[in-house]
Amino acid sequence: MCKSLLFSLLLGAGALQVSAAATKAPTANAGKPATPAEAVTVADGFKVELLRSSQPGEGSWVGMTIDPQGRLIISPQGKEPMLRVTLDAQGQIAGLETNAVPHVNGAMGLLYAAGALYVNGQGPQGYHLYRLRDTDGKGTFSEPELLRKWNKNGGGNGEHGAHGIVLGPDNKLYVVCGNFVDVPEDALPTSPFKNYRDDLVLPRMEDGNGFGAGRKPPGGYVLRMDLEGKNAELFASGQRNTYDIGFNADGELLGFDSDMEWDWGSPWYRPTRAYHIVSGGDQGFREGSAKYPTYYADSLPEVVNIGIGSPTGVITPTKAKFPQQYRNAFWMMDWSYGRIVAVHLQPTGASYTATFDTVVKGKPLNVTDMEVGADGALYFATGGRGTQSGLYRVSYTKDYPMVKMAVDAKAEAARALRHQLEAFQGKQDAQAVATAWPHLKSDDRFIRWAARVAIESQPVEEWKAQALAETDAKAGLTALLALARVGGASAQPELLDALKKFPTASLPEDQQLLKLRVIEVSIARQGRPADEFVKLGIEKLSPLYPAKSGPLNRELSQILTYLDAPGVVKRTLELVAQAKTQEEQLLYIVALRKAKTWTLDERKAWFSWFKNRSAGQDAGATYPAGGNYFINASTKHPAEFEQWFTEVGIKAGNGASYNNFIKKLKAEMIASLTDNERAELAVLIVDAPVATAKPQKERKFVREWKVADFNADLALPSKGRSYANGKEAYAASQCVQCHRFNNEGGAVGPDLSGASAKYSKRDLLESIIEPSKVISDQYQNTTVTKKDGDDVTGRIVEDTDTKLVIVINPLTGDKVEVKKSDVRGRAPSKLSPMPEGLASILTREEILDLLAYLESAGNKQHAAFAK
Repeated sequence: MCKSLLFSLLLGAGALQVSAAATKAPTANAGKPATPAEAVTVADGFKVELLRSSQPGEGSWVGMTIDPQGRLIISPQGKEPMLRVTLDAQGQIAGLETNAVPHVNGAMGLLYAAGALYVNGQGPQGYHLYRLRDTDGKGTFSEPELLRKWNKNGGGNGEHGAHGIVLGPDNKLYVVCGNFVDVPEDALPTSPFKNYRDDLVLPRMEDGNGFGAGRKPPGGYVLRMDLEGKNAELFASGQRNTYDIGFNADGELLGFDSDMEWDWGSPWYRPTRAYHIVSGGDQGFREGSAKYPTYYADSLPEVVNIGIGSPTGVITPTKAKFPQQYRNAFWMMDWSYGRIVAVHLQPTGASYTATFDTVVKGKPLNVTDMEVGADGALYFATGGRGTQSGLYRVSYTKDYPMVKMAVDAKAEAARALRHQLEAFQGKQDAQAVATAWPHLKSDDRFIRWAARVAIESQPVEEWKAQALAETDAKAGLTALLALARVGGASAQPELLDALKKFPTASLPEDQQLLKLRVIEVSIARQGRPADEFVKLGIEKLSPLYPAKSGPLNRELSQILTYLDAPGVVKRTLELVAQAKTQEEQLLYIVALRKAKTWTLDERKAWFSWFKNRSAGQDAGATYPAGGNYFINASTKHPAEFEQWFTEVGIKAGNGASYNNFIKKLKAEMIASLTDNERAELAVLIVDAPVATAKPQKERKFVREWKVADFNADLALPSKGRSYANGKEAYAASQCVQCHRFNNEGGAVGPDLSGASAKYSKRDLLESIIEPSKVISDQYQNTTVTKKDGDDVTGRIVEDTDTKLVIVINPLTGDKVEVKKSDVRGRAPSKLSPMPEGLASILTREEILDLLAYLESAGNKQHAAFAK
């Protein structure tokens, strides 16, 4: 059992000014107050009001929609009933109903459309998609009607389940699902998105902590269906865990995808991002180390990267009484760091690029969903994971010109062309190849994408010869990528032969990368090439390695490692030595794990990279014994990565999976060594013990504390606390064994460095004293019940057709294998992996110092420690 604190918590810019017009909540609150409006900052010209703090029994709010009467329907995350809020002409609360929506709750997706309320939530048949008809047009709802079941064995619910629902311009429902929702079995064969795989030349490594291990593509996805929940099509995919989606003023679909914060410090980390969801689109998310870089031709890029955070609700507030640049922006909510950002879209060909600014920010301000009211104001809710909820109103107080949005005719035409090509996707059409082929050489990535997917949807025999004969480099390589994806193994010899027309060295870099990607996809899908092509590949590609660009070196290192090219290990280790950041070095270190031909000196150099690491600083250059080059185990990160952390006020560092990933990486290489190599490398193979903070004195039982014991203290700001005592209490309670805090500690639990950005003192205290009250999906154990009556509780890290592998002790890594044939059922554990009573060895003052220490993110200069 993990002896740590806060196991139930998760971690998931720009200067603002405090709104001079902020107002206090008008209702008396018998429960805990939400963050007051005075503590919320807004962009110039905006005003924020707190309309209501959730009362006892009203839950923690995560979903919102608006009905034709302008009433807000709000759903808690738990079992509490939904609320319906009536607003008056001034945008104040005129009435509240608690029983308006029968027999469904826990909704993470809500939409009022076509005379009905659509709900992704917990209903009579479980967590699925339901419809409640508005029987009288005034909001009297029928019993919930099951429209669509999600996973048969669970996974449709929770924070990685089925989420936002929106109505498209085509009068169809679009539902976004997280990366733990299986693609429905009845998805139509005419779906635009198909043919998804990892497509890697070297196999992926799974997450260091086993999160998502074994999950195959496509990851998170968008499902399109009719208003009856039927005729479902897989519209687009390759996302991680988008919570909400929305159409902009152009009728284009956008989303806000989450990062995988456990990947911090790894070369495959992808920040939270605004992205354009197009028909047949793939954003390139894969589990573990398999995530695609932005430049891969078989994935689509972000509109703009945001940084670290936890995406929740989105909206394009076209009906808001805001200046034009804000009405037409794509607004997105970050739950972790309490901010609402406006993404200002710039049409770029058939898609967009963007900038963003922060409109609303608070601490804590766990924003979850938003809607535009009939009065033109924006209403948003806070809550989630049992935190205090509030309903807020954002209005604009300054004069602004009422102007129409300028029409970009060129961009409009490009989008129209893209839509024309998308109409061929997923279905056979005699006109498709002739229509789409000229656009395979388009400079517009989104048009080129739409054309390729349209061609892939046609019988290969209709276009294979044309692909092999195409002489234009961009069109030819794009066509050969399509052939690698759908042509089958028999097409590989002709495909690789056709690549000879496009000598790599003569191509511009983007086309070099495209050619390398064709080779990778061909190997991944069509198998290892014949010896003649392996020899030719080594002959042609080896002289190009190392290249002058990072992306080219990334792909060449993997292909040449796979081909076992002479000298690839030496040259790749030289790139490790030259690389300036941890991420770039680790990229090559991971690729080399699959190298076949090593000298002992090269083995020493590879293992020395791990030995020379030191937390928090650059370890400097070292020369392995007998080596001719140094290995610099840098702990520096890219400047952009550092900036994302600076923007939210915490230090940059490695994610929760990093340490275990490194251990597994070394273990994989050690397993490949001969006995003689093990003996020679013994000093490098053995890990030195990791020093962690230890309590300075023995502890005895003090008291079984209750949250109520601190009510008076929680109502006041932290002041005059002791930093030293808070740090000692953190060590005494063994938090450091499982949690990272400012780059120190274990990785079993969540990183606590930014906990105060999204949790109040009360939330933090409740998680210490009542750890099982709220358990995040990301850290929740599963109880597997066997047919013989026994059960096993732990984290499932491997789920195959034949077995489950369950980690039953996260600190030691002890595992149990259970045959699938022996399993009777499985269910989320109701108990947190963190045991009760860990704070019972602390005094009242020590607990308050601990809270201040967590609030400060380890900063000695924090106001809580001022005397």
